[in-house]
Formats: sequence, C-alpha cells, structure tokens
Amino acid sequence: MSLLAYVEPGESSDTEPEAEAEPDALVDFTAMLRQRQREYGGWFGCGSKMQAEQSDQGYYLEQYVLGVLDFSSQYGIDYSISYTAANVIGRPTKFPAYGDYPETFPMVSRSGPCRTVRSEFPFNSRPQRTYGDWWQRAPSATREIQAQNLPKLATHDYIVVYFEEFVVPTEVAIFETFNPGAVVRIWAYGLTKHWTCLWEATESDLARPALDSRRFAPALKKTTMITKTLRIDFNHSRLNYYTEIDAIMLCGRTVSKTQSLLGRQQRTKQSHQSQRQALVSPPAEAAGPPAPDGSGGPISYKLRTLKFQPKCHEDGATKLHDFINNDLSQFLMEHSVEGGEPPPRVCLTDLPFEILLRILSYLDLKSLFRVGQVSRTFYDISTHPLLYAELSLKPYWHVASSELLCTLARRATMLRKLDLSWCGALGNVSPTEFKKFLTQRGDNLTHLRLNSCKFLNASCIENVGIVCDNLIELSLRNCATDPPLLNFSCLANLKNLERLDLFQTAFETELLLSMLEGNRKLKHLNLAFCGVSVNMDNVAAHLATYNTQLISLDLWKAHFLSARGLLSLTRLHQLEELDLGWCLREASLGDGLFQLLSNCPNLKKLFLSAVRGTTERDLMHIAALGKNLEQLDLMGILNITHERVYDILVHCPKLQLLDLSFCDNIMDRDFDLLAEWSHQFTVDIKTSRRY
Repeated sequence: MSLLAYVEPGESSDTEPEAEAEPDALVDFTAMLRQRQREYGGWFGCGSKMQAEQSDQGYYLEQYVLGVLDFSSQYGIDYSISYTAANVIGRPTKFPAYGDYPETFPMVSRSGPCRTVRSEFPFNSRPQRTYGDWWQRAPSATREIQAQNLPKLATHDYIVVYFEEFVVPTEVAIFETFNPGAVVRIWAYGLTKHWTCLWEATESDLARPALDSRRFAPALKKTTMITKTLRIDFNHSRLNYYTEIDAIMLCGRTVSKTQSLLGRQQRTKQSHQSQRQALVSPPAEAAGPPAPDGSGGPISYKLRTLKFQPKCHEDGATKLHDFINNDLSQFLMEHSVEGGEPPPRVCLTDLPFEILLRILSYLDLKSLFRVGQVSRTFYDISTHPLLYAELSLKPYWHVASSELLCTLARRATMLRKLDLSWCGALGNVSPTEFKKFLTQRGDNLTHLRLNSCKFLNASCIENVGIVCDNLIELSLRNCATDPPLLNFSCLANLKNLERLDLFQTAFETELLLSMLEGNRKLKHLNLAFCGVSVNMDNVAAHLATYNTQLISLDLWKAHFLSARGLLSLTRLHQLEELDLGWCLREASLGDGLFQLLSNCPNLKKLFLSAVRGTTERDLMHIAALGKNLEQLDLMGILNITHERVYDILVHCPKLQLLDLSFCDNIMDRDFDLLAEWSHQFTVDIKTSRRY
C-alpha cells in the first residue's frame, strides 16, 4: 500500500491548513488485555497492563500492527505470503521459536555502505541479500552520493506500519525470530505531520546478541506526542545472518484530552516551521555583545567598557574616524580589560575563499544550513553552487519537503548527482514541485536515484525522460508494483545510461527492450524481482545484441529465463557479475554454464541460488574455468558433494565467499570438514548449520 493512500484523521494530502482532528472513540480493551496476560504470560508483557479506571489520561493499551504502509524491500513477492512485509501484521505467529520461517519478514536490500570488517564466523544459515559487506565488494557496488550526510549507523532497510488506536508511546516491542540485532532506529509519526526519533542505537546496543529469538523493547525517549504510525530502521552490516521480524507491538496510553495534546503538538509544529524558515532565509550579519542600553555594536561596547570618551569639537567627527581606522587596534591592546584576550589578528574569514569552500565541502547538508546562520559572509560561502553539485536527501527523508526542494533549487545551479530515495512518503514532496525542480536543475544531471519514492507518478517519469537526457545512472528501485503504475516509454529518450536499476519495479517488456536498444553503453543492469510479465529470454537476446559492454547483470527471482536465454548471455564477454538466483528452473542447463564460464573469463561473482538444473559436470566446469571467481553462491544445488566443493576451493584461488546453504548432499558430518577448509583456504563458507 502506498503511503499516499494513508492519511491521519484530520489530515489532507494538500497544503491547506489542517482540519481539527477528532479523537477516536475509546475502546474498552480490559477483557482482551486480561485474556492476553493469562495466555502468554511475561514475554508478551509491557509492564503494567492497563489502568483499571479510565481517567482524563486514558488507559494503557498494547496493540499489534494493523497494516503496512511502506517498506524498502522484502524477500518474498506481493502475491505470496512467504517472506513478505505483510507478515508483521497481527500477533506473533512463530515467537518464541527461533529459526528461518516463511511466515516472517526478512529484507533483501543492498543499498547503503557496509562498514564492517570480515566476519569471524565462517558459516551462515541461508543465502540472502543483506549479509556483511559482500555487496560492496562486488563489481556492481555503488558509491553513496554526498556520503558525509550519512549517520554513523546508516539505514539499509525500513518498514512503516500503522496501528488501530492513537496512543502516547511508552514502549515499542519488536519480535525477532532469526538473527536479531539489525534494528537501529524507531520513529513515530505524530498528528502534526512530523517524524520523531524515539530511539537510536549506540555502539553498546550493537553487541552481537545470542542466536535466539528475542522481544526487543529499548527504552524510548519520553514524549507527549500522539501516534499510531511507526517506522523501524535496519542496518545489516553487523549481522552474520539475515534478520527476520515476526511482529511489532506499540504500547502506550490512550488520550481522552486529544485536543489539548494536539494543541501542544501544534505549537511544537510551529516551532519546527520557524526553525526551518530560518534555515532557508539569509541571516543578518552576526552581532557582537550588545550594549547595556541595547544599542551599538562590539566596538562601541568595548569602548564603553574602557570608559573611552573622546572630546569632539568642530572637527571631532573627522578625528574620531581617523582614530578608529588607524589607532584603535593599538589602543585596545594597550588598554585591554583585565581577564580579556586581545582580538585575534587573523580570523577564519581572512582565509582565501577557495580554502573556506574546501573546508565547507566536508560538511553534511544540515551543517551547511547551520553555518549559513553565522554571518552574511558564511551564508554567501555556504550557498555556493559548488557545494551542491551532489545532493542526497535520503538521510533526511523525515524532513524532506517541497519547500526544501525549492530552496535547494536556488542553490544547486551546478547539480550533477541527486538522490531523493525514501523521500515524500506522506505527501511532503509534491509531484509538481519535483517536476519543477527537475525542470530547473535536471538538464546537467548525470546520476539520479529515486528508490522507494512514493511521490512519483507517470508525469514525473515523463519529466525525467525529457529533461535529464545526460543521465548515466538511473535508479528506480521499488517504485511500482504489478501491474505497472508508471509509464516508462519516455525513458527511451535516454541514450547515455551506464547503470539502470529497476529492482522490484514492475514494467513492460517492450518498453524495457526499447531502453536497452537505445543505451549501448550500459554496464550495470538490475532486473531482480521485475515481475512475471517480463520474458527474460527476450531480454537476454536483446542484451547480447545491443549491450555487449555489460559488466554486471542481476536477474534474481526474474521469470521465464530458460537455457536458451542463458546461451544468449554467454555473448556478454565482459561480464564480471551475474546473479541467476531462482530464475532458472529447467531440469538441465545443457552447455549454457560451460559456455558462460568459457566466454566470460573475467567473471568474479556468480550466483546460482536454487538453479536445480546444475549438474556435477557443471560444478567441474566451475572448478576448471572459474579462476577469477571471488563470490560463488550454490545454495540449494542438489548434486553437490564435498569432493566437488574441495575441487572448487583448490582451483579457484581468488574465492572469498562460497554459499552451500540447503544443499541436500551436504550432510551434518561434512560441516566440521567444511569449517576446516574455510580456515585452510581463507574462504567464508556458508552452510545450513546453526551455531
């Protein structure tokens, strides 16, 4: 469900003043809460269950997710119930059991930098899309735009959920049933249409928890805000395995005096608006210490402190002017006030403009706006177009707005790279303002990332195709579901693309083929989760004809790729990365894999997850021809034995990752042997063994 379809009571999607919110009817959950306490005992508890009598402060309430508004990625597909975001709705179905369950919610995103060193544990329980820093080592790895904006613990994935009743939050409980420890932030959306961070992880919070299920309920920031909408942020870089979420519970006190609390939040909103207005307006020149009578500047204040009273006659004004220009500095040094320091001879603004510009280039976007409040000089420097050649509002998704886009449009006259991923989820960015921004500043764009942007519509995409004709990277991950909601025909106007990412975005085959035919320089293509309407054999034939410079190709969980399509891919001689996970379902691959390895000698990453047609002969070809392989995924391969594994380890000297999870012929007795080989060959071998 799109976030645009969800509006709080009393809210509207336009910019008109908010209607006065009417409090929801209070519901007596007494019997339900008592029954829950009897059934589930302490591990479902949130402290005191409820207040016996309703008062002006309402009563204590525990509630589970009523619906999912948004998410960055999911392992499953929308028309299935396995491994989807919708599995967090309602009560836990598996907790307190620990393990890999299709009834839970895992994520598959590969966005964001991974900042961890290599794991000390050589085994994993299942292949997935978010472990460690392997995606950043792959040939398809990307660099963050305006990386200085990222917090210390970047967000890799998120989910936004809503509940039935508004409460003042006192606790949020997250039921983790597999590899816990990925939650880094908890946000709440209030009636004033602002997000508030209720909790953020610190280094001490990221200590690796035990491999067991847990009810994670960190201490929240005290607040009086009213909410029924939460966003949970995840960071996977410190995990050995992927994480699974079974349920989310919001605990808090209902409110009967909604209007009074709403008024308090309205005042908070006005305060936020005044602060935001200060950020987008040029400041007055900074003033020094004020005079006791409220007049004058720092020099006048200093002279009054020294009781300096010159005698001014007819030409007194001229003499005073000469004194201030020529002798004031010496006078202040000779008559310095006790305890005071002489004024510095050189200040920061005396540095050359180019040096100051260089210094400010290391600041994040928020700090740039703050520096502009220091003085007129710093405002002029902090708004220089060179500082806005790269813009990323992804870390500022919670404050991104049409107003901010308008301000940045005035500054970013030399814009080259733009990342608006995750922005505009609740209507804060209008399609009209986005199109206006692109019209003003999009003609020189080379990189554009619009992942999970809920404000996108057909008109926005059309504007991209018309205005941004210099793009070499376009990322539209998770922007539309099946059936296609966006018209990509105008993107055929783009002729310079080198990277195209359509992960989990539905589109039509003919439009994609037109784009591929028009972009002969394409080097990186992601079509994972592209939907059942795309015939991958036709796509593979087009790639082999028009996109022979391709370096990386991701077809994970794509459909209708056969051995014929695999043979077409063998003509992409410059391939370094190929993901065929879950998209080849034929009983036999023929000579496709042999031809691929023979014709693509630079292949560094090969994922064959659940490619059941892989034979022992194919595994021998991998060992003989995979000299440059660094990452190899053989999850779910039926015919692999520990003898074939040893051959691959011996003959692939550059191998760093080998995934053997859920390979039926790998028995329990082989796990210790694989652990020994992992240390012997310095390869991270992942299996289904649980530690």
